[in-house]
Amino acid sequence: MDEALLKRSARVLCRAEPRFAAVVRRHGLPPLWSREPGFATLAILILEQQVSLAQARAMYARIEAAAGAVTAVRVAKLGEDGLRAIGVTRQKSAYLAALAADLNVGKLDFDRLATLPDAQATAALDALHGVGPWTAQCYLLFALRRADVFPAADLALMQAVRELWNLRARPTAAALERRSLAWRPYRAVAARLLWHHYLCERGRAVPV
Repeated sequence: MDEALLKRSARVLCRAEPRFAAVVRRHGLPPLWSREPGFATLAILILEQQVSLAQARAMYARIEAAAGAVTAVRVAKLGEDGLRAIGVTRQKSAYLAALAADLNVGKLDFDRLATLPDAQATAALDALHGVGPWTAQCYLLFALRRADVFPAADLALMQAVRELWNLRARPTAAALERRSLAWRPYRAVAARLLWHHYLCERGRAVPV
């Protein structure tokens, strides 16, 4: 996905769903919000699991300062104990150390990953230590810029749907996944529109 496809597909979604059109009228089109493919993006996504973006970025900055760079080789040298010593949680230290070890022995080829269909790429990522469906889907969406990926377990997406559809409670991940089928083949753009609503309504700028 590039900026041109983002704009075209957003127009399609806005014609089909008035709530998306209302988001664009109020806040404009969402940014592309892309990330570079590779270990560093997987690492920050793992750090972002179930915590605020500010907390995740603070942990990432500490890792970068301690390791010199957030690469699989350097994070593996830092190790689980080294990560915990700089304030990374016990669980995420274990995830990152294991992920770095996996990548250092060739359990994932990032270049090959980029050529795989969505389902196969998601499965390849999900097989790694610490990388669950949400992390894998967000990697495809942001780093590989896939157009039809939707991380239905994302709490901000759930809350945005609750607000825009005036629901009494946040939808479950399964319910949101079913709802997202109406937005194919541009579910990644629908996700960007929902994040855009969520962030702008709270005076924030970026989800990544």
